[in-house]
Amino acid sequence: MPSILEQNITIPGASPLFPDAHCIASGEVCQLTLGEGGMRDSPAALPEQVVNDVLTEINAATSTSALIFSDAFNLTTTYFLIAGIAGVNPHVTTTGSVNFARYAVQLDLQMEFDSRQIPSNDTSGYFPQNANFPDETNAIDYPGSIYGTEVFELNDNLKKRFVYIAGLQTLNDSAHAQAYRETYGYAPANQPPAVIECDSGTSNVYWSGSTLGDAFSAYTTLLTNGSGLYCASQQEDNAILEALLRADMMGSIDFSRIALMRTASDFDRAPPTEDEVFHLLYAAQAGFGISIDNIFIAGSAIVQDVLMYWEGTYLDGLRPGNYIGDAFDSLDYFIAPDIG
Repeated sequence: MPSILEQNITIPGASPLFPDAHCIASGEVCQLTLGEGGMRDSPAALPEQVVNDVLTEINAATSTSALIFSDAFNLTTTYFLIAGIAGVNPHVTTTGSVNFARYAVQLDLQMEFDSRQIPSNDTSGYFPQNANFPDETNAIDYPGSIYGTEVFELNDNLKKRFVYIAGLQTLNDSAHAQAYRETYGYAPANQPPAVIECDSGTSNVYWSGSTLGDAFSAYTTLLTNGSGLYCASQQEDNAILEALLRADMMGSIDFSRIALMRTASDFDRAPPTEDEVFHLLYAAQAGFGISIDNIFIAGSAIVQDVLMYWEGTYLDGLRPGNYIGDAFDSLDYFIAPDIG
């Protein structure tokens, strides 16, 4: 890292537990924990930038808004690396892995029946808001009502650069994590940590199991027109992105300068040898420690890349090659054709 986070800047309205942004002396690199989080020593972020490791959407949105309205920072050219841990789909990635998302999907912003009362032609109890109920084949209809926070799309060119930088690093692992992965008996669950491109799902409820996992995977595919791949379950991303999107609409930040990185602390469903209750409450998956280590390893490399190539690459921004924003096109974003 270029320096230690020696400067503490209090953000009025930030979480009472984490009221300060921690910055290097120059103020170019800062870190903020948005709510009740697992660590204070996250990797520093990008120039005048924030790394987030938090719990619950309410804390996340409120603290992000407090940052935006603070007069302590000029965020107009800031790069935001949203970083934290997540439970992951063992059919897509494995514990310790570093996962970069193009999409964040609000998994639980749906209609829900209690599992003891779900209709016979549904498999999970979830179906999209104001949609026709899934038929006997469990086909999912698109939501009839959209609030605007259901799905966000981020700058894929920025994501791919960060994937490349993170992929050059040696990720941490442990013998205990390796042993638990072996209980799955299939790849990539039983493989070493890697850097993966896959998408993030937000839910206030801490859920577990293949029934919900498969339903939320299908919902991610639905809301991204078939281009999204659910892999990481967390509790904050859509809330953070909604606050940042509104900040872009006010001219305070640039939504194309946001990247979303989640490291895998645990699996979102049990291996064949365990039941779901034991898996969620008692299983010693041993992924938490290495996931924290790998946030720092990957995040530090990204910070250094931004600082090193600020003038030639990052100052003017990496132009997205894809749509960015929410389902309402609130940023009025379009992709201009290349003119050769």
